[in-house]
Amino acid sequence: MRWIVALIIIFIAMFYFSPTDEQAPLNDASFKSEQRSDTIAAEGLGAWIGKTEEEVKQTFGQPARIDPSAYGYVWWVYNDPKTYMQIGIRDGRVVTIYACGPEVNVAPFQINRSINELLQTMPLHDDIHVQLDDGVYRFQLTEEDLMIQPLLSFGDVYVQLYVDRFTGTLSSVRFLDGETLVHIRPYELEYRGPLPEVAIDETLEKQIERANAEQIFDITNVMRARHGISPLTWDERVAQVAYEHSKDMAENKFFAHESPTSGDLQQRLIRASISFELAGENIAAEYVDAPAVVEAWLNSRSHRQTLLNDELTHLGVGVYKRYYTQNFIRPLSQPK
Repeated sequence: MRWIVALIIIFIAMFYFSPTDEQAPLNDASFKSEQRSDTIAAEGLGAWIGKTEEEVKQTFGQPARIDPSAYGYVWWVYNDPKTYMQIGIRDGRVVTIYACGPEVNVAPFQINRSINELLQTMPLHDDIHVQLDDGVYRFQLTEEDLMIQPLLSFGDVYVQLYVDRFTGTLSSVRFLDGETLVHIRPYELEYRGPLPEVAIDETLEKQIERANAEQIFDITNVMRARHGISPLTWDERVAQVAYEHSKDMAENKFFAHESPTSGDLQQRLIRASISFELAGENIAAEYVDAPAVVEAWLNSRSHRQTLLNDELTHLGVGVYKRYYTQNFIRPLSQPK
C-alpha cells in the first residue's frame, strides 16, 4: 500500500491538505478488459530496450551521473530539464528507460499531449501478461491505475504511462523489458514461478537512497520548468532534516508530518538552526522509486501545490528505505 501526505508551514501556522479525487476522464472504451489490440513495434526511446551501453554512449553521450537502483540495474541520468531521461542498464544492456523531458522522443507517445488523443488507437487492458523463461506473471490494474498509470504491451517492450490527472496529459513514460517489470512489480501481481530479487547490503542501500533523493530533486525541477516555475536550489542541511524524518517514520512505524519524538516540520528545522519564512513538506511511502513517487505527488492537489509553489526556493530530499520526504523552504534572507 502506498501513502502520500503534504504539509505547508507559513511562519508559525500549519495547513494540512488532503489528496484530491479529481481525475481527467478517459474514453469509456479504454476500460473494456475484453478488448485486445495487436502489439506494435516500439518507436522512439522504446526501441532502445535491449541495446548496449556503448550504443547509448555513442548516441546520447556520457550521462550526468550513474546511480544505483534497487532492481539490479544502474540508472544513467541525463538531467537536462528539456530532455530529462534515466536509462537503466543491467549487464551492459538497456532494460528500462524513464523520460519526462518535454523534448524527448517517446514515440508513439508525446509528453504533454492529451492522453485521450494518445490512446484513441491503443485501448487499455486491466490485465497484462508477461511470459519469462521460468515463469508466467499477470499484472492486474485497478481502475485508478488505468486512470493515472496504465500499462501497455508493445511486443517484448512494456510501457508505463504516467498521466497528469489535473491536465489530462501525459506527464512521463517508462519503458521496460518483461524481467524488469516483474522485478519492479508496480501493480498487483499473480504469478507462477520465481520472483527476482537483488541482494542489497547496507552500503548499497545508502547509495540507492541518496540516488533516489537526487532523482526526486531533478524530476521536481523538470516539472517546475514545465509549468514555468523557477528551479529549486538543493539545500544539504534541509536534506538532512528530511532524511531524519524518513528514517524516523520507518523505524518508529508511523506515517505523518508530526513525529512523536522530533515534532513537526517547524520544530525540526529550528532544531537544525535553519531559518525560514516559508516551509513545506511532502511525504510518501512504499513507492518503487523516485519517478513513481514524484508522479504520485503531482497527482494530489496538496502535494502538487507544494511541489509547484513558486514562493519556495530551496529543497532538501531524504529517502530511507521506501520512505520519502521533501522539505521545501524559503530562507529568511530570500526576497519574496
